[in-house]
Amino acid sequence: MRIALFEPEIAGNVGAVLRLGACMGAAVDLIEPLGFEWDDRRVRRTAMDYIDHVVVRRHADFDAFRATIGSQRLVLFTTKTRQSSYDLCYRPDDILLFGKESAGVPEAVSEACHERVRIPMRPEVRSMNLASSAALALGEALRQTASLPG
Repeated sequence: MRIALFEPEIAGNVGAVLRLGACMGAAVDLIEPLGFEWDDRRVRRTAMDYIDHVVVRRHADFDAFRATIGSQRLVLFTTKTRQSSYDLCYRPDDILLFGKESAGVPEAVSEACHERVRIPMRPEVRSMNLASSAALALGEALRQTASLPG
């Protein structure tokens, strides 16, 4: 299982997702450009020493990222669909893709994904924090695939 972040803008969110990946055994792909300097101390402060326990791959752009996924299924988490993330049957090699905090992903990226799902939430709110969304999504995907760490 992998988590992919499309052009993330907030260092603290990336740090939290790296820590999540370390704790749950999921690699993290960062699709550039990033909205911050990679050596930004906020990433390390949020990820702490957990950053040494997660596989992180950086990709120059979405096309470079796509060239690495082979036949793996790309599951986009978006507010622009009706399919619940809890109704999808996850696979152990899925890649869970999350868009940039301010704008999600462009239509071309959305169309390149195999599945598009949303995390159900109350209608009066727009979206969740990126790291919170990744945690909910990864937890459900690992639960369904019997891949939760011991």
